[in-house]
Amino acid sequence: MGRIPPRQLSQAGPDHEHPAAPGRWAMLAVLCCSLLLVAMDATILNVALPSLIDHMDPSPMEQLWIVDLYGLVLGGLLITCGAIGDRYGRKRLFIAGFVLFGVASVIAAMAHSPAQLIAGRALLGVGGAMVMPSTLSLIRNIFTDDHERTQAIGIWASVAGAGAAIGPLVGGHLVEAFGWSAAFWLNVPVVVVTVTAAIWLLPEYRAPQIGSLDWLSALLSVLGIVALAWGIKHVAKGNPAALDLVILVASVLLLGLFAYRQLRSPDPLLDVRLFRNRAFTAAALATLLAMLAIGAALFLISLWLQYIHGYTPSEAGLRTVPAAIATLLGSLSTPWLLRRVGVRFLMGFGLGALAVGFIVLAAIPTTTYPLVALILVCLGIGDGVAITTAAAVLVSAVPPERAGMAGAVEETNYELGIGLGVALLGSIHGRLFVSHMTDLPLSGEQLDTARGSVGGAAYVADQVGGTTGAQVLEIAQHAYDSALTTTSWISAGLVGAVAVLTVVLVPRGFTATSAH
Repeated sequence: MGRIPPRQLSQAGPDHEHPAAPGRWAMLAVLCCSLLLVAMDATILNVALPSLIDHMDPSPMEQLWIVDLYGLVLGGLLITCGAIGDRYGRKRLFIAGFVLFGVASVIAAMAHSPAQLIAGRALLGVGGAMVMPSTLSLIRNIFTDDHERTQAIGIWASVAGAGAAIGPLVGGHLVEAFGWSAAFWLNVPVVVVTVTAAIWLLPEYRAPQIGSLDWLSALLSVLGIVALAWGIKHVAKGNPAALDLVILVASVLLLGLFAYRQLRSPDPLLDVRLFRNRAFTAAALATLLAMLAIGAALFLISLWLQYIHGYTPSEAGLRTVPAAIATLLGSLSTPWLLRRVGVRFLMGFGLGALAVGFIVLAAIPTTTYPLVALILVCLGIGDGVAITTAAAVLVSAVPPERAGMAGAVEETNYELGIGLGVALLGSIHGRLFVSHMTDLPLSGEQLDTARGSVGGAAYVADQVGGTTGAQVLEIAQHAYDSALTTTSWISAGLVGAVAVLTVVLVPRGFTATSAH
């Protein structure tokens, strides 16, 4: 295939004025390769965490930061990165971000301490934030036909959802074969190949006649989102310090000031007036709450399969495959369904399927694997349908020159949802777990370790052995199941509430192409 010369897709007229980009499906493949890697990194450590704990012995707080800092940093920077791409070139931002992603992967893979690994995960989040809004905004401009764009978004969403779901599978096999660091070394060759293809294939795009970047607003958005995540995380753990409450209040003030500046700006980073569109607001809420619930579910179920049911990392990863397959099928079928049943029904159906999955998990906590597979299928279908529908609405609601803004809203809610899900629901689960870890036949440091996490309890049980070890493990398994039941009911309530709200907000007969 000959080289496709770079194109400046910078005209801001209606979609029909743009000819279809030649080689657009090859461009989509390049974008999806990068998206797959970024999405996988949100969950790939779920099954690698026990191996990592054995190697580095991070504290329970360090464990949570290792897992969820990536998504929180990524979510905090997406709005700013979407605006940078609009102004300075989306292809340029995409390539720079993916190169940084590769460098950060090397730093994380070579980490010798929890602090270095956390720093590597933070840099991975920065690189991912540069990549992800670029993928969706480039799709908005490459695919000018409404039906083709909806199909491309369906493929995009299926890759994003499947990437998050197969992360545990890939991570499990790599951990068993090569150790936990292999989960990061995997990124390097993919980055090299994808960047080479992106330089060759992708068009450049920047919005015409757009002002300079409002760096103060950018700083307010980053600080506000990160402070919000920090505050929620620490308040959810219980007994928050005064500083945690101050940070939470400060996050609300920072985000309020950000919104005020956007309303007054002739060229905002994020046009908050878009949220006057009820369907746009419903799509943003659906993405955030769906990913908040499913992000926590994949994390907790992965640990549950390993520590409660005794599967190896690869066996646990293999058993999460039903979620990936269901996500893929749900995402790919959504474009066809959108033309027949509309946005309102599909978003309600997707969120309803998620709620059903959590209700089953809560109602029958000590389940056999076939029922777990059914739960994962419900979560996967709900994720694929709801997220694809929401992405189609968000992207179609803005003109081409604001595609980076729509991509940033979608990706911010997607990644922040995963990060907050692990931080919020993971912290709630951890607190409930501790409350159920009573009557342990231990004392001193062993007692503190066993009460800290299910991984710590399994470690202590293995160390003490015998009848005492078996008793510790039994108490920990019961505590984990009890905490998972309560957390699942909370997730079902959140998703169910936003499903009802979505049906109320989206007008009857609304379609993705009517979002303009």
